[in-house]
Parts: sequence; structure tokens; C-alpha cells
Amino acid sequence: MDRLESMAVFVKAVDLGSFAAAAVALDLSGPMVGKHVRSLEERLGVRLINRTTRRQSLTDFGRAYYERCRIVLAEAKAADALAADQFSEPRGRLRVTMPAHFGRHCVTPVLLKLARHYPMLELDLSLSDRFADLAEDGFDLAIRTGDLEDKAGVIARRVARQGMVVCAAPAYLGIHGEPRRIEDLADHQAIVYRRLGQVVQPWLFAREGQSVQEIIPSGRLRLDDLDAIADAAAEGMGLAWLPWWLVRERIEAGALVALLPDQPHYLYDCHALWLQTPHLPLKVRLAIDALAAALPKLMG
Repeated sequence: MDRLESMAVFVKAVDLGSFAAAAVALDLSGPMVGKHVRSLEERLGVRLINRTTRRQSLTDFGRAYYERCRIVLAEAKAADALAADQFSEPRGRLRVTMPAHFGRHCVTPVLLKLARHYPMLELDLSLSDRFADLAEDGFDLAIRTGDLEDKAGVIARRVARQGMVVCAAPAYLGIHGEPRRIEDLADHQAIVYRRLGQVVQPWLFAREGQSVQEIIPSGRLRLDDLDAIADAAAEGMGLAWLPWWLVRERIEAGALVALLPDQPHYLYDCHALWLQTPHLPLKVRLAIDALAAALPKLMG
């Protein structure tokens, strides 16, 4: 059997936790997955995985071999990418995962423009607020907003900064008055952004020469869609803390009023993430460059 193919099957089985899951992901039969792993074990003369009817676990050697296999497969993929880069344009499938709202309004238009320019480029885009794993889920690129966790083997490049603004409808302000200071926000109803199962995220405010000030918003409306929050704010249901690019047109039309005008906008970072590799494929590099060039113009 082809050794590289068997290594890829072995790595997928370890990543997904079972032969059955690897078989589904690789479109193979369960017995074929087992055959690939046994082929490696016979070649090496040592067991890689302890298997019982209920579970499987890596042997000590299997764990070390798994790490080396990941490196070998990454090098092989990079070698293939070298050949692809000999062509004058990117080609093949580009898999990108991104937050649903930011991805739909900001990232997707940039990538669609890139695809129109390069007809051999295929796009496979996932718009979801679930944090996908680049390696396990097979994505070439991930777009993240906010703080990043430090993860080995992952490279990040900031591609934009979202200025955040507190806003409210004139009707709401006519009844409840306008907050003049950050501390005044506690006296107002907030429309809260909250994902299912997560704690309420604080509103953040930059302060010159000081640490960021955090305010935990309080209100009777909690939504997990930024457009819906902007709509609720325009209906006079309370204050909202939203990206400037999202509410700019509403503010210019008078449907919303930007509050705390003397307070500098907190800048919410947006990053592109990819797995560390000896050779970054052309399609990934061009996508990152396109996002870094286009997104800051959308944020202003």
C-alpha cells in the first residue's frame, strides 16, 4: 500500500478518534482504514494503536509516530504546492472558515472578487460562529475577531480592526436621555450580544495611556445576530455596542445616533490564521493579501 496514503489515514483516525469516523471523512470503508493502519504496523514491526471492541488508544510509539507523520504529510503537501505555484494563478480548492456575520458582510465579498479574477480558484466557505480547528477540519484559512488563544503551529496576521461604537435611536434618547460618560451606560437598557451557552461579553472602551475599560451590559434583550441588534436599537429598544461599519449607514440616515463622541473607538482586531508550513500555497497567500488590502477600507 502507498505509505503516504496510509500515514494520512492513520493521522485522520487519530485526529477523529475512531476508524469509523476516519472512514466517513475519507470516503473509505471501515476495514480499509484498518488495513492501512495494519500495513504501517507491519512495515514498522511495532503496534501503533491499541484496539479493543470499545475504544482505541495510541501506544507510546504510536504517539511519537503520529507527530512525525503530521510533519511528513505537511512537507509533502508543501512540495505539491511548489508545483502549483509554477502556474501564474492560484488554482484548486480554498477552504475558509469565518464568523457568520463578519464573514457574510465583509470577508465573503472580498473572496468572491478574488474568485472572479482567478477562474481556476475554487471556494469552499463556512460561515459559522463555531470555532473550527484548522487541522482537524481541513481548513486552509480561518478568520477570527477579537483576542486569539496562543496555539502552537498556527500563524496569525491581523487583516483589519473594527472600530466599535455605542449607539441608540433618537426615540430612545428622547425618552431616556443621552449618556455623556461611560459610567452613565449603567443607567440605560442595553441590547446584549450573546451566543448560546456563552457568558455576556463586556463592552470595551479604549483609554489613553490606561488599560481598557470594561462594562458588562445589562438589558432584557439578548440576541446572537448583530444585524438584529442594530434593528432593535433603531426601533428604540436600547443602547447597542456595534462595529462602526455595520451601523454607519443607519447613523448617516439618522436612524441611530453615535454616542460618547469624545470617546475613542475601541479597535476590535480581525485576524487571518493558517497552519505553519514550510511553503504557504499561492491561493492562501493571495487570499490573505486580498483581505489585508480590502478589509481596512470597509471598516472606515
